[in-house]
This record gives sequence, C-alpha cells and structure tokens, in this order.
Amino acid sequence: MSWSVERLKFIADGMLGKLTRWLRMLGQDVKYSKSIEDDELIRTAKAEGRVILTRDLKLYQQAMTKGFTAFLVEGSTEAEKLTDLAKRFNISLEFDVTTSRCPKCNSRIISVSKEEIMNEIPEATSTYYDDFWKCSDCGQIYWHGSHWKRIEKTLREAREALEKR
Repeated sequence: MSWSVERLKFIADGMLGKLTRWLRMLGQDVKYSKSIEDDELIRTAKAEGRVILTRDLKLYQQAMTKGFTAFLVEGSTEAEKLTDLAKRFNISLEFDVTTSRCPKCNSRIISVSKEEIMNEIPEATSTYYDDFWKCSDCGQIYWHGSHWKRIEKTLREAREALEKR
C-alpha cells in the first residue's frame, strides 16, 4: 500500500519519545504523551485519523483487531526504526527545515534571524552559528550545533539501510 506523506499523521505510545522527536524533525505530525493509556491512544487515533506507532505487541494487536492502522516498531537503534518506518510509510529520511516540526511540541518551526533571538541564546552560539529556527508555539530555538553530525550520521545510516532493502 502506498501512503500519502502529506496527509499521514501518527500517534506514538509512551515508549517512543525519542523516535517521536526524530519523526517530527523529518516533518511528520506525531502526537505523543508519556502517560497516555492504550484506550485513550486508540480513541485519539480514531478521532484524528492517526496511525498508531507502538513497541507494545498487545496494543498493536488490539489496534489491528479494531481495524486501525498500526505499526509495531521493532528496531533496536533509531536508524533501524527510521528505516522500517520509511519503508512502510514512504517517509523521506532527508531533513528539510521547511517541513520540519518542533521535536518537543510538534508545531511548525520557522526560520528566524540571529538578531531576533540574540537575547535568547548563549553568546557563544551567536558567535559560531548564523542559521536559526524557532518553534511557532513553544518558542524553542534550534540551530545546527555540535549535535548535528550525530543527527546526520543516524539519517545516513537509515538511508543506506533503506537502499539495501
């Protein structure tokens, strides 16, 4: 089955916080709460037309029995999990800031000038970086800092694994 990336929305169970952040960075709309109960997760998936992402076999089976689209996340590394999801749902493993969402709250992020956020970032950050993005809802500020190499490495590993499948 081919999935439309533009319209796909997910809801992730409490075991998938890190994966949720990755998917949001990749532009996916992912609802997440650490404390959501299985019944509420299924009700939300139904009400909002979301695909259920879970590591819980019982929840996966329950969702599938009730006719919901669900995906059992089985990979052990983030790259493996991303590869599996990209294969199943045709998710791009390329970071695109124009479609990216806030990893923390799922809202859109927008490009901002350094001058707009100078008082909100460390001085050293403003010295070494020029490109910044800000969440349109929670106000979190992002830039391609020292962690960016690890992000690129994980995405590269996932892309390479996907090409081998």
